[in-house]
Amino acid sequence: MSDNNRLGVFKTYKLYVGGKFPRSESGRVYEVTTKTSAAGTAGKGQWLANAPQSSRKDARDAVVAARKAFGGWSGATAYNRGQVLYRVAEMLEGRKEQFVREVAASEGLSKSKAAAAVDAAIDRWVWYAGWTDKIGQIAGGANPVAGPFFNLSTPEPTGVVAVLAPQKSSFLGLVSVIAPVIATGNTAVVIASADAPLPALSLGEVLATSDVPGGVVNILSGVTAEIAAPLAAHQDVNAIDLTGANAELAKELEIAAADNLKRVLRPQPVDTDGASDSEDWLASPGTHRLTAFLETKTVWHPTGALGAAGSSY
Repeated sequence: MSDNNRLGVFKTYKLYVGGKFPRSESGRVYEVTTKTSAAGTAGKGQWLANAPQSSRKDARDAVVAARKAFGGWSGATAYNRGQVLYRVAEMLEGRKEQFVREVAASEGLSKSKAAAAVDAAIDRWVWYAGWTDKIGQIAGGANPVAGPFFNLSTPEPTGVVAVLAPQKSSFLGLVSVIAPVIATGNTAVVIASADAPLPALSLGEVLATSDVPGGVVNILSGVTAEIAAPLAAHQDVNAIDLTGANAELAKELEIAAADNLKRVLRPQPVDTDGASDSEDWLASPGTHRLTAFLETKTVWHPTGALGAAGSSY
């Protein structure tokens, strides 16, 4: 059969929950189209795909999966988590061309600018992979005390983190908010950019074929406010990152999150289109996202006497 007579195979994008690829339980989808300008503000263009429109039930299922995965992931050694994250970067490098195409179409970028964004995202993933076994050294340590005690503070992961991904940085911004959450031992429920979810859903395919255990990262697409509301109010969600929320939605979610004292990261400044638009994702990320979802455990331990002279350690 000649290529002229061949029917193309369209990709079916699905959610990524618990290491599997379900469709939305509601059966809903919505159209994803190209951006018609480099700025991504001049409207919509060519049809790209139908993305699943997640429901509240999908959000609850993702929390269950994230909670189930938390014990094993948080209990792994920091060095092992770094190896797992580096493996993800390796696989992203191997699928770079696909992500360049998706980012270019999703954000209205030229191929060269999309390639630069993808390269930066992969480098960012490697950067966070290198921090897994180092963050404890800057976020913890031995404390001076007046008495015969050791006093040690160590960082521990908060738990299940809901992450609202940036609305306009579909891949670099996405990686910048996911990687620090899981690098520190948390598990994540991620709401992809509503208008540009395809790079996030493709990232789910990379995670599924890497060493990241199912449930550590769960990726949902759809209407951000519809999915975020039940996550902010969910009693088994321990923290929420409001990067992809505009000022009005962020305020509502902060109020809901207060019910069970969730940790809340609300980047500043926010604008009417979403906080992500105010951040320079190419800038050095620093460590603030690594420490945002860590708790500090402090342990006291008595010193012991050594020998008859009464010396101690």
